[in-house]
Amino acid sequence: MKLLFGNKKDDLLSRLKKQDPAAQKIFYDQNVKKYLSVSRSYINDLYQAEDCVIKAFCKIFKNIESFRGEGSFEGWGRRIVVNECLNFIKSNKTVFYLEDINPNYSDEIPEEYIDFNFNAQELLDQLPDAYRMVFNLYVLEDYSHQEIAEALQISTAVSKTQLFRAKEKMRKIYHQQQKKLQNENY
Repeated sequence: MKLLFGNKKDDLLSRLKKQDPAAQKIFYDQNVKKYLSVSRSYINDLYQAEDCVIKAFCKIFKNIESFRGEGSFEGWGRRIVVNECLNFIKSNKTVFYLEDINPNYSDEIPEEYIDFNFNAQELLDQLPDAYRMVFNLYVLEDYSHQEIAEALQISTAVSKTQLFRAKEKMRKIYHQQQKKLQNENY
């Protein structure tokens, strides 16, 4: 479908504000894969992640008038996707567990054996929900620990601790995968 005016983004936004179904489809098609990727980084189950994305699109279209034009519209939508994922996780999980991790990484793997082709989503999927949420908010969404604490209703100390533990857990999982690959190559 061809847009009629010079500035395609402004035209699309104005059509979205008028609840134009064709414009909604264009926006959906342009962003669904990106938003699903964001959702998957928070939620392991693909179907639940898809549900969050669908709910987020509904909220985007319903609340489009609240977009003030500060920043990109796609980024505003991404924030809604993240919030929808956080709401889903909060409503389905009532307790955050802090694992005791005793990292022992003295078994360094020589660089020639390190496989830099790994699937980051697989690493994220193996993290406990609490670690994954804090890691994603801090690393991917560029939230401060104060913003994370407010969003998740935790203290900033817990946010910092869970970020540290998420990184350690990912490092441990990655090293285990590398050792397994190293053993398979011998």
